Amino acid sequence: MKKLIKIIILIILTGTILGPIILGLINYHVVKLAKPYINSLEESPRAEVALVLGALVHRSGRVSNILADRLDFGIELYKNGKVEKLLLSGDNGQKDYDEVNAMKTYASTHEVFIEDIFMDHAGFSTYESIYRARDIFRAKKIIIVTQEYHLYRAIYIARKLGIDAYGVPADKHYYPKIRIFKMREGLARFKDYMLVNFIKPKPTYLGEVIDLSGDGRESHD
Repeated sequence: MKKLIKIIILIILTGTILGPIILGLINYHVVKLAKPYINSLEESPRAEVALVLGALVHRSGRVSNILADRLDFGIELYKNGKVEKLLLSGDNGQKDYDEVNAMKTYASTHEVFIEDIFMDHAGFSTYESIYRARDIFRAKKIIIVTQEYHLYRAIYIARKLGIDAYGVPADKHYYPKIRIFKMREGLARFKDYMLVNFIKPKPTYLGEVIDLSGDGRESHD
């Protein structure tokens, strides 16, 4: 019994020491791989579509500041001819919570043609949004739009999934919970590193292919 207790204590101590080191190395690896592909809006290469990742939408249907900033940068990429389409990906898994339709309303009221707006209603996570961008929307070259702290992970996932991905950081304001977001991001990078390199799960939903060269309204239902 004493021997078993010693083994358990040794395992706990080893995990306590090695855990932070492994987490730090993975975070370093993710950032290092993704960083060369992050550009300003002006220096961003052209791509077929801007993937705007979802975030909080208020009960009123108004997008949060963090999501509005992502949408604004996606819209600027569209207006400046960097992309021809917007792919809005977010959580629409509950009747009383709908990120993508709020995103569509915002984009369409900011001079984006409705037929150029594609919607992914099952972007329940960064991993699933990017996986579905590849398999459902057949995106080959994309510009991902989100805040910088999140962008490293998104680009890392995309490139590991074989997408020619670039990113534009959408940091227009100070976000009151940014410290919490960044702390969580370290763990999220570890999680998605494991998903994309080892576990490789399929998204919650897949489905029929939606061609980005077509009319975005086909994805609105």
